[in-house]
Amino acid sequence: MMSKPSVSVRHRQTFSVYMRRYWPLYVMLILPTAFCLLFKYWPMTGLVMAFKNFKMMRGIWGSEWNGLDNFTYLFGKAESVGVILQTLKLNLLDLAFGFTMPIILSLLLNEVRSRAFKRITQTVIYLPHFLSWVIISSLFIMLLRTETGMINIIATRMGGSKVPYLEDNTLWQVVYIFIGVWQSMGWGTIIYLAAITGISAELYEAATVDGAGRFAKIWHVTLPGIRGTIVTLLIMNLGRILGSSFERVNSLSNPYVVLKSANVISTYIYRVGLSNGKYHYATAMGLFQNLIGVILILISDRVAKSMGESGLI
Repeated sequence: MMSKPSVSVRHRQTFSVYMRRYWPLYVMLILPTAFCLLFKYWPMTGLVMAFKNFKMMRGIWGSEWNGLDNFTYLFGKAESVGVILQTLKLNLLDLAFGFTMPIILSLLLNEVRSRAFKRITQTVIYLPHFLSWVIISSLFIMLLRTETGMINIIATRMGGSKVPYLEDNTLWQVVYIFIGVWQSMGWGTIIYLAAITGISAELYEAATVDGAGRFAKIWHVTLPGIRGTIVTLLIMNLGRILGSSFERVNSLSNPYVVLKSANVISTYIYRVGLSNGKYHYATAMGLFQNLIGVILILISDRVAKSMGESGLI
């Protein structure tokens, strides 16, 4: 009797068959793989600066090691703790409003019966996603400026008073969250609408037979049907809970008035680390920021799996 080929032999045979059959796809993978290795993974070797007293003339590998001194210096300053707390505050507010708004909007659009109205609405709310933060910030600065902003000019002509939207710390945070929701809700709505289309129509028909109204169908059919998408996006957003877009904060901030509200990790790294040439401090803060993000992703993924969801990993 002939003996069966071993597992390794079968594996090599399967791999050779795949290579002969799908070799154009593997060739197409070379360029994006090289891009990721060169621009995503190779720069990560620079993370060793977080544990060195970096000197420009000596280079990364020629600089002296100083262990955790960079982290001790950063977290020993009261300003660093305030920066982390402010970043966490803004991102939690952004998560509370920016994450829930696309869900609500997609549920409402799903109930609209006019296809033309639905398509026009989707196009309009999706357009801000293509604009850079510089353009968006410039637009809202022209609208909300205290002296020359269009909204304050209209308010004063109607007998009201001027409101310092961009000069008051609390109002600036409200504007910041509002702009973030306005810019991102279109993209999120498209994702949730795509998930809703995957729900079987038979479930809605069965709910109708049972006498369920629109709100009952949303609660018992639509939301459970997109729960996996919601959990996945929530895990990804929790990973960015200490991250913040430098362009979004920097282009909208006023360093003379709202520095307290706009002093987040990304701007702090730029101001303390990059502007002053302290690259090792900037690297240490960035490493801490990303490490916390990875830990939150792993924890939220584990919690999602314990609740019966597939998770990310």
